[in-house]
Amino acid sequence: MEQFDRQYRLVAGVPGGSGFEVGEVKPNLGVALHVAFSLDKTDAEEPNTSKISVWNLSPAQLAILDQKDCTVTLRAGYGSNMPVIFAGNVTHVCTQKDGADTLTEIEVSDGRAALRDTYITLSYVGVINGKRIIEDAATKMGVAVAISEKASFIDFPNGYSYVGAAKVALSKICGSCGLVWTLQNGVLQVTKPNEPISTRVYLLDASSGLLDIPKRVSIASSTAEKDAQIGWEVRYFMNGAIGVNDYVRLESKTVTGNFRVAKLSMDGDNLDGEWTCTAQLLEVK
Repeated sequence: MEQFDRQYRLVAGVPGGSGFEVGEVKPNLGVALHVAFSLDKTDAEEPNTSKISVWNLSPAQLAILDQKDCTVTLRAGYGSNMPVIFAGNVTHVCTQKDGADTLTEIEVSDGRAALRDTYITLSYVGVINGKRIIEDAATKMGVAVAISEKASFIDFPNGYSYVGAAKVALSKICGSCGLVWTLQNGVLQVTKPNEPISTRVYLLDASSGLLDIPKRVSIASSTAEKDAQIGWEVRYFMNGAIGVNDYVRLESKTVTGNFRVAKLSMDGDNLDGEWTCTAQLLEVK
């Protein structure tokens, strides 16, 4: 697997307003702006977070980052292959001198505005299926929905009414149906506990970027399951296509099997240092 030509694109702006994009390598400008990032994702209901450092942004670009509920989308990879690795709302910006350069540190939270600000009113008469309620709540939150193949929803025979935070409604309906939810890059995922979001399988082996030897770890479950589960921690070259709740086929000298990504961190620097992912995997039976 080729590991050169690190590429990224960072897009920031306010919906319906101004924005900017950095990261493109232009012939007359030379290398792209220096960027470094560290992000963490889990299958929990709490927002995922990331910290992105960019050097030498312009005053106009800094002003955009300071706007209320500014959104940031970060793509990273190699050459033209740059999947979205994080999307969310800016929660904190700090700019300071770094030698002769100017360093801006941006903290981003996935779905912060949707989870923090969305209060909804739902009212249904007669029989209503839980899936319809989830979809309506997601629409009011302004997020897309992805539902796993095995997820099933109960009917509420006497209608359903709710007024309050959208995220509480999601937890109530999913709990009643024996399901769990999480927000990943602005997409609401609904699955059965420890179920992959889709049947698409990503191969992780030495030829596809697997590094080091997988480590056996005890992983505390964030779902309804109370006991910790035994899983594996793996490290591999940057592959933003693999996300939380994705299905992975791990093949190594230590362990071979099918797993779900329960936790994921990505660390990158487009000029030097890391450009890798670390995932915690739980067995899928």
